[in-house]
Amino acid sequence: MDVIYLDNAATTPILPDVVDAMHQTLNTCYGNPSSVHAAGRSAKVKVESARKYIAKQLGVLPQEIIFTSGGTEGDNTILQCAVDHLGVKHIISSPIEHHAVLHPLEHLASQGKISLHLVKILPNGLPDMNDLEKLLSETPDKKLVSLMHINNEVGTVLDIESVGSLCHNYNALFHSDTVQSIGHFPMNLGALPIDFAVASAHKFHGPKGVGFLYARKQTALGALLLGGAQERGMRAGTESVHNIVGMEVALRSSYKTMEADTEKLKILKTHCMQSLQEALPGTVFNGACSDFDCSTHTIVNARLPINEKKAQLLLFHLDLQGICCSKGSACQSGSELGSHVLNTLLTKEENKSPSLRFSFSAHNSKEEIDKLVDVLVAYVNS
Repeated sequence: MDVIYLDNAATTPILPDVVDAMHQTLNTCYGNPSSVHAAGRSAKVKVESARKYIAKQLGVLPQEIIFTSGGTEGDNTILQCAVDHLGVKHIISSPIEHHAVLHPLEHLASQGKISLHLVKILPNGLPDMNDLEKLLSETPDKKLVSLMHINNEVGTVLDIESVGSLCHNYNALFHSDTVQSIGHFPMNLGALPIDFAVASAHKFHGPKGVGFLYARKQTALGALLLGGAQERGMRAGTESVHNIVGMEVALRSSYKTMEADTEKLKILKTHCMQSLQEALPGTVFNGACSDFDCSTHTIVNARLPINEKKAQLLLFHLDLQGICCSKGSACQSGSELGSHVLNTLLTKEENKSPSLRFSFSAHNSKEEIDKLVDVLVAYVNS
């Protein structure tokens, strides 16, 4: 059975060119980048070349890019070090952030290190800007705002420029989880009013276990992991050279095809939404999914007109048919509480209908969407 992979917001298939580059690096570039001999210097060159390329694409300085194991480490580093090293006392976030942000914030609040404030969320998944300004005005001590750029479940796109400008008007630092956007959208972080961002290579067809954080130079963010002096003292531990090389190759590929991929994915997403509503009348799209002005072209989160009994086995049935997708996010799939994002955006009655997230890459096709819709219709009518 051919697999139809529609869960690219969870992870993406690694590109063959990325695998080749990583394999070559593992075979020929085994030195420790911190070593001063030739093998170490060779590895160091690869690490720094990747850093320079990433920095150039994002419009920032190479020293503002710190390699990490991925988005979770990046978010944790920024949030905890902002408190421990920058004196942040208040953090404003939202109830629909990724748990890589929410859980560290809850931990910091439980320890009494911060006061945590959650901004009101509108039905489309965007923060209420009036409420955000109110919260900013009521917190006189040093503060930070943490709001994700693209929501990983419903695909809502935050206006980073407007939010960042508002934060800086109130002398607040601004952190955004950009895991779902870097590699998919052109971004000039250096020109945006943003202090911290994170990325994860496996979200743009790179390897798992590697990513980077961006910390604006003026913030003087400290380190979370202590030990060696790697990453300019910002992240101790021997760099994963082959993963960093793989990430660079994946990002190069994404920028090379980004414009064409975006146009293809907009067509694919539109086809998916139209086909679902035509075949299953009553289908509703959660958040701002159907509005391309404030949602990503990579995600459709659909609430389907299926009764509760059939909803229980829906994801299992799709899996048996070779279709990979998520009920909520992959990070939530083992939770009986369901999606915290949908619990925030939907009423209890609306949440009785099953919601599925379909997330696309340029490797998907209209034929795969048609197969998905046929399988769903057959299941509903069975």
